[in-house]
Amino acid sequence: MGFRALTFDVTAADVDAWSDALLAAGALSVDTSDASAETPDEIALYGEPDSERAFAWPITRVAVLFGPATDLDGVLARTAQVVGKPVPSYRHSVVADRDWVRITQAQFHPIRIADGFWVVPSWCRVPELQAINLRLDPGLAFGTGSHPTTRLCLEWLLAHVTGGESVLDYGCGSGILAIAAGKLGASRVIGTDVDSQAIAASIDNARSNDVAASFVLASALPAETFDLVIANILANPLVELAPILRARVRAAGRIALAGLLHAQADAVAAAYAGWFNIATWRCADGWALLSGERTRRPA
Repeated sequence: MGFRALTFDVTAADVDAWSDALLAAGALSVDTSDASAETPDEIALYGEPDSERAFAWPITRVAVLFGPATDLDGVLARTAQVVGKPVPSYRHSVVADRDWVRITQAQFHPIRIADGFWVVPSWCRVPELQAINLRLDPGLAFGTGSHPTTRLCLEWLLAHVTGGESVLDYGCGSGILAIAAGKLGASRVIGTDVDSQAIAASIDNARSNDVAASFVLASALPAETFDLVIANILANPLVELAPILRARVRAAGRIALAGLLHAQADAVAAAYAGWFNIATWRCADGWALLSGERTRRPA
């Protein structure tokens, strides 16, 4: 038996009220997106912490999922009363109950990062047996190798891990960068994150890849410095974390910062410029990776 879906557009100011009321009315999920997506008026928004820009589009499309026996017309009418708005124009449809795990897995496929270097989902066949293959099951954590920021980080590691380095992956997500560093020959690898689910996913992925990397919550990170520190997060957190990250890089060590748009690169670089000769290393699809060598001793 399938589910019933409801779709309508509201203004940015009303999104939260509608979402809360729909969930209270029994919605299984509420998803929001740009009503102008795939048109010249599409607006790209990134939900960065402390961003002054509201994380909603001027006209936001709300897609709601309900159980199969739900009276959608009645639910929407009651929800409109709670919100204090008229019932919007809406569309409803039936969503078939399908094998969502298989459908989700079908979205991922082996990704070639460079010659002899692949990211391979755990359910896929390895395309090149003699290559360095990162077997990955992202679980609930970010990091599959498909996003430009992750690819940039993997390319950076490929260029800078030559063997024997110590590496810190700050904001490890699925553990993909820490595991890659281990596969490339780093002698000591630690990954850290604020999300316990990310730590669990990283541990499982490292075990599947036979990589001896350690993963700990950020609050339990050992007090030491590293040859290479890599952080694929977002621009605002990278600025806020500058005192922490730059103190983790040993003298003459290197740092890589990703998860930022090219337009944000100068602002992020400025937070690290007094400690590193930092600059944009490479860009992809509007995203940038900053890289620099430590020029001052850790504080």
